[in-house]
Amino acid sequence: MAPMTLVLAGAAENLVPARMQMAVSLGWHIVFSCLGVAFPAITVFAEWRAHKTGDPVLNDLAHTWAKAMGVLFAAGAVSGTLLTFEMGILWPGLMNTYGEIFGFPFVLEGFSFFIEAIFVGIYLFGWNRMSPRAHMLSAIPMVLAGMSGTFFVVAANAWMNNPVGFDVAPDGTLTNVDPIRGMFAPSMPPQVVHMWIAAYMVVGFGIASVYAVGMLRGRRDRYHRLGMLIPLTVGVVFAPIQIGVGDWIANTVAELQPAKLAAMEADYRTRSEAPLSLGGIYYDNELHYSLEVPYGLSLLIHHDPSGVVPGLEETPPENRPPVNVVHLAYNTMVGAGSALLGLALAFGFAWWKKRSWLENRLFLGAVAVSGLAALAALEGGWITTEVGRQPWIVYGHLRTADAVSPAPGLYAGFYAVVAIYAVLTVVTVYVLRRLAVTHNVPAPYEGGGEAPPRDDGTAQRERAGVS
Repeated sequence: MAPMTLVLAGAAENLVPARMQMAVSLGWHIVFSCLGVAFPAITVFAEWRAHKTGDPVLNDLAHTWAKAMGVLFAAGAVSGTLLTFEMGILWPGLMNTYGEIFGFPFVLEGFSFFIEAIFVGIYLFGWNRMSPRAHMLSAIPMVLAGMSGTFFVVAANAWMNNPVGFDVAPDGTLTNVDPIRGMFAPSMPPQVVHMWIAAYMVVGFGIASVYAVGMLRGRRDRYHRLGMLIPLTVGVVFAPIQIGVGDWIANTVAELQPAKLAAMEADYRTRSEAPLSLGGIYYDNELHYSLEVPYGLSLLIHHDPSGVVPGLEETPPENRPPVNVVHLAYNTMVGAGSALLGLALAFGFAWWKKRSWLENRLFLGAVAVSGLAALAALEGGWITTEVGRQPWIVYGHLRTADAVSPAPGLYAGFYAVVAIYAVLTVVTVYVLRRLAVTHNVPAPYEGGGEAPPRDDGTAQRERAGVS
């Protein structure tokens, strides 16, 4: 009996460092996952336009982005490898019991990763060594593998939110395990689409913000304008689409995880005509200091102002998620996403009526912070998804506290992971900054304007009959 008591005590003590380590790892890696999904597609688009128009500035931009993409892919590979080990080391209760079904999409994600890695290498080292057509075709598997890898990982997460594809025997073992059915859990479609669109928003606004900062510092050349406008267009196109997908995923959560929805809105009471709450702090079973949109939550969930929305009172206290964390993370996501939608509307109006706005300092300032806003929305959404599922690691079946490793030394592992990610961040930023200052931006004439586009070798090859 004593050894069992020690195991349980060790697991209880390890819950905090294990969750902290996963939070840091997932929060860091999800950014690089987004870059792996969207950055290749944006880069290839710029290259395609360069070949289509013969614009050497676009070619220079695409080449710079390709090198940055390679650096970011390498950093993401390190964090993804760490996460793979963490799943087994930190959560043996999950992997021992549910590995047969939960591990299947991760196996497929491994294939996606290797395909992506192969074609990232071909794309980077094939620059100026392959015909333009072959070079761009080599990017298609890279783009598709990035999207499929995200699909498999998010499918695994959707299964944790709504586990299906198995039965539980009286002794607690799993029977009738169907990994494919498990991969297509009810939450999977909205979560995957939500993540794909989030990736394009994060990368689009993130790249645009870098060039907007350059323009605010006086670099108003064509290189910086295109560097901002191409990814910004991607971001603003997806921003309104994400609002519709958000409605879809909110309805899915309301149906399948009512406790998570109640925590998102910090709503204790079950009621009709439920308002939408903005901000505030939850304590004493009530949300304080918030702003309320009358009937907003009932309209969001039921598209009916009289719709009944379950509150936290429907869930036993021991099964409720940490309300304030979920509520504030959800508000961060919605607030940042709404701000990006406003920027998208301003961009659309400027492109239609007021092109001069695109170089206005106020507009450029908004674009410059849009990358941070997109990151805030991404991290807020991920926190909402993960913390909102607590105290379950497999919703309704396995508690997080019962899945954690009882092994000693988890705090040491947490500190080591923080140190690794700190070093990775510094090195990645340093290399990207070196790329930014070493590429050859078209220089201005002494009398103003831009210098003639440089010949990067394309013209010579065309004159020689080499495609």
